[in-house]
Parts: sequence; C-alpha cells; structure tokens
Amino acid sequence: MSRDLPPLNALRAFEAAARLQSVSRAGEELHVTHGAISRQIRVLEEQLGVSLFDKDGRGVKLTEAGVRLRDAAGDAFERLRGVCAEIRQRQEGAPFVLGCPGSLLARWFIPRLDRLNRDLPELRLQLSASEGELDPRRPGVDATLCFATPPWPADVQVHELDTERIGPVLSPRYAGYEALRGAPAAALLGEPLLHTVSRPQAWPQWALAQGLEPARLQQGQGFEHLYYLLEAAAAGLGVAIAPQQLVADDLAAGRLLAPWGFVETGAKLALWVPGRGHDLRAERLAGWLAAELNGLAALRSPV
Repeated sequence: MSRDLPPLNALRAFEAAARLQSVSRAGEELHVTHGAISRQIRVLEEQLGVSLFDKDGRGVKLTEAGVRLRDAAGDAFERLRGVCAEIRQRQEGAPFVLGCPGSLLARWFIPRLDRLNRDLPELRLQLSASEGELDPRRPGVDATLCFATPPWPADVQVHELDTERIGPVLSPRYAGYEALRGAPAAALLGEPLLHTVSRPQAWPQWALAQGLEPARLQQGQGFEHLYYLLEAAAAGLGVAIAPQQLVADDLAAGRLLAPWGFVETGAKLALWVPGRGHDLRAERLAGWLAAELNGLAALRSPV
C-alpha cells in the first residue's frame, strides 16, 4: 500500500477552508484567491476519491470524510506550527516565559529553581509573577502554572500535576500551640483564624470537609496575599490555611505544623499551555514539575 500523501498545498488549503468554514476566508489567510483554494480542494478530492464538502444552501458543509480529514490535518498542522515555533525560539535564544501566582512562585517554585535550571538548562526559564486571575493565553507568556478547577478551556492544553489539598497550619511559636496540637479539628472553632481576602472560601471549604459548621468559624487577621498569611503564621500570629504544596518546605523544616492534615478541594495544580500544538519545552517542564511534586507524597499528613 502506498504511503504517499496528497500534495501539501492541497491539504493546507483544505485544512484552512474546513477550519474557517469558508473558502473565501481560507484564501485570505493563505494570501491566494478563492479560486485557488477551490482548485486545491478538487485536487485533494480527486486524489482521495471522495467528496470532502457538500452543497448546503448557498454554502458548503463537510462530509463525513471531510470531518475526519479536517481533524487529522488540523492536529498535524498545529503540531508542525508548534515544532517550528520551538525551533525558531531556540535558534533565536528566546526564553520560555512561565506565568505564576506570586505566592506559588515564592513559596514553592523559587526554592526549586536552581535544581530546575540544572536539570533543564535548555529551557532558559523566565518567570512572570502575577496575582489574581491569570490568563494563560495572554501575549508574551508560553505557559502558566496555577491552581484551578476543571473543566478546562478547549483552546488550552492543561497538564494536570497534582490535586490541591488544603489544611490549617500553625507555628510551634504560636501561644495556643500546646493546647491545640492534640485537640480535634473542632477546637479551631474557638480560634480567631488568619485568612486571605483573595480566597475567603478556603476556611469554610475545610470546615465542611471536617463536618463542622462554617458559620461557627471566627475570622481573625486578614491578609491580601497568601504569602503574607503564611509569614504571619510562621511568626506565631495564629492559625492559617493553605495548600499543602505551598507549605511543604515549612513542614519539612518544622517551621509550620499541620496537626489536622489536609483535605482535597477538587482543584488541580496544573501547567496551562495556550493552543493545541505540542510545545516540547512545556512538556519537558510539565514532566519535571510532576516528578518534583511526586516527592511531596511522603510529606502529606493523613486526612
């Protein structure tokens, strides 16, 4: 059986027309005439021996064969675009720009940055810190690392790395530590709890998972960002709540303790990559991050 492909120009013209659902718009995208696109599609249909479009009123619609070829051609061209972009970036020495919330960047990523640079020197990572909602499709960013809840957008590749787990943490320096460390979770209902204004649902979410009434929680000092919240907890100012990943190093060092463990939230720590193409740099980074996060499993306290 022949392994020959139809002419590349014909496949490219068909893919653009099928994706844009318009022969005219395909011509505009490829900078050729409407007639040139139509001729290339006819060449492709003759090569394959099937019709790829049917008349539909004044327009056209894809046949079953056309749908199959559109999906395959779209994936193939997207992969080619991604690989070509990566080759150009490497040739030009462009860095890989990673967007990341400031708290995640400061408390988890930066302590591991030297190891990442040694393991993936070709990545030439450049970090872009931000707070609030992060748009992985914004210009100038190759990928975004953040906590988010599925479902995922159709136009973004999402590499799920770990499940978010949140729990209360406190310092041995906290005045109420001795009374709390052996107490049940319900003991926190009497504590003025440190919290962030950016994530007010964290404490109620944890309380529900513990079978406690969120309305009985007492809110203490609030902080704008999680980084400041955890610094306050480490300074002995009270009990805070945070994702396990962001306090892993503090738990290992004994700077913070988590007497009541962590509960899953349904959110995922994930690497978001815009577009449908396969960015090999993003895939290598996702693999490294997943391996690094797997090392946290032994540090997790029972729920």
